[in-house]
Amino acid sequence: MNFLNRLYHHELSPKVLEANDLQSLVKYMKSDSCQNVFLMLRIRQGVSTSAGIPDFRSPETGANLARLNLPYPEAVFQIDFFRRNPVPFYTLAKELYPGRYRPTITHSFIKVLHAHSLLHTCFTQNIDTLERRAGVPEKKIVEAHGSFATQRCIDCKRPYDEEKIKKAVMNSAIPHCERCNGLVKPDIVFFGEALPPQFHVSIRSLRHADLLIVIGTSLTVHPFASLADLVPNDCPRVLINLDEVGNFDRQDDIVLLGKCDDIVQELCRELGWEEELEREWAATADSVEVDDKPERKVKIGDELDRITRDLEKSLAISIDMPESSKSDTRETQEGECPKSKEVDKEEAKRDHSVPDGDP
Repeated sequence: MNFLNRLYHHELSPKVLEANDLQSLVKYMKSDSCQNVFLMLRIRQGVSTSAGIPDFRSPETGANLARLNLPYPEAVFQIDFFRRNPVPFYTLAKELYPGRYRPTITHSFIKVLHAHSLLHTCFTQNIDTLERRAGVPEKKIVEAHGSFATQRCIDCKRPYDEEKIKKAVMNSAIPHCERCNGLVKPDIVFFGEALPPQFHVSIRSLRHADLLIVIGTSLTVHPFASLADLVPNDCPRVLINLDEVGNFDRQDDIVLLGKCDDIVQELCRELGWEEELEREWAATADSVEVDDKPERKVKIGDELDRITRDLEKSLAISIDMPESSKSDTRETQEGECPKSKEVDKEEAKRDHSVPDGDP
């Protein structure tokens, strides 16, 4: 069925681009037909990792999970384990905390897109807030897995002061709620927790996309990965990545392989945005608030490689798990709402079982 759907889309989708290359993309982005650009980002494979942020899935990482003495790798992001022992999470959080790292050229590219009134929405799986620190307006960002931008008590849900949690993390202390003494956690989505309501609400806007750019992702974790299939059939899609991933087989798809920053710079040169990109990136130089960088570790061998593979597999399974099969002990974020029929229908499109069109 998937093959037949791909064949159907290939035969019937209008040809929007002149060719499947960078030059045709540039011409399209300069045209009046390109008004609403959507982005999909993820830490893995070179966006935030090129900023120096440790990727806990990489065999060569300063934030390796082996040294945290976890019973199993995904425990560091499980709410039940966090309640019993928050130390491993906050050990990792100290290395990842906003202010340690500078946004990359790719993050500044998002700001440039916004400056040209092209950016509609940036969907990101990154939790590092580098899009915000690059100057992208908060209203343009959908942090699908939450982020360090806000925090609250896991019991009474009371928001917690940003400066207070930052001081606690930097001093290797565990922050507690000033009202009920419960543990405080950044609003990062842990295993078993629902994705933010904003993510589900924002899905419907993809129907208005004129261009989708997917950067630095493996497209393996759903429902985030399924966003690439929810743009209109005549919407050009661009993959910028080290490796070819996903199903970029539509008529107007473009695959640009290489380092994200390098490809983004080339794109901006062709668009005539190179100086603007450099200016925006230079403006982020003062965004690093902490001088000491986390230690770089040497290779730690096959064991960590196995752990990180298991962690990514667990992440995919956890997010794909139906609501009915998730733990009854899952902590509910304040303001969480159940999936709507709209979201269920959109997610069903992953299997191409629901035709395109308004609900």
